Amino acid sequence: MAEAPGVLAGWLRRLLPQPCPGCGAQLGAQVGLCAACRAGLRAHVDSHSPLRARPQPHLVTLGEYRGVRRRAVRALKFAGARDLAGVLGEVLAAGIPAAWHVAAIVPVPLHSSRRRQRGFNQAEVLGRAMAAHQGVPCVDALVRTRATSQQAKQHAAQRDHMHGAFEARPGVLPPGAVLLVDDVLTTGSTLVACQRALQDAGVTDVYATVIAR
Repeated sequence: MAEAPGVLAGWLRRLLPQPCPGCGAQLGAQVGLCAACRAGLRAHVDSHSPLRARPQPHLVTLGEYRGVRRRAVRALKFAGARDLAGVLGEVLAAGIPAAWHVAAIVPVPLHSSRRRQRGFNQAEVLGRAMAAHQGVPCVDALVRTRATSQQAKQHAAQRDHMHGAFEARPGVLPPGAVLLVDDVLTTGSTLVACQRALQDAGVTDVYATVIAR
């Protein structure tokens, strides 16, 4: 069976010298991003969380989908740069408020057909990197029940088709708050659909983190 494009790109990254996805400088012995680009990343709690939670915002992000963040996301998703997950996951994990008392990290799943095409789920590798820094499990607690169009290519008014696109696996989560992880937030409908599925399964507190919005 032929390797997925993302997997092949990942192998090439291990064999060949790589430029920093953020600025183009040669990385040398560094991993993921150069020191300058990494130093410019800061996680913060976003006051415009799409999740239905009041009165506090429930989203941590590195900022807008542009510049270093946009280039890093694209390298992670389409160029097999999984080493970026470690760098981005560390920065995001440092921004998670202790008051959230996160018990488990849950990556937003890809549909099986898209996962086969890409070779991996970028939210999963990011979630596992975050879990290592948080000291909590990363759990594949959600299943995408049907394929949906890419969110970034749709008008906001056409994105209500996400309702019911996810289901929670029974009995796999520890008790406590759950942190959803995805790469990019557009309208927030994907995160809201995941939140609903988790709440239907009995999870009371659902937070989220994304690289960029």
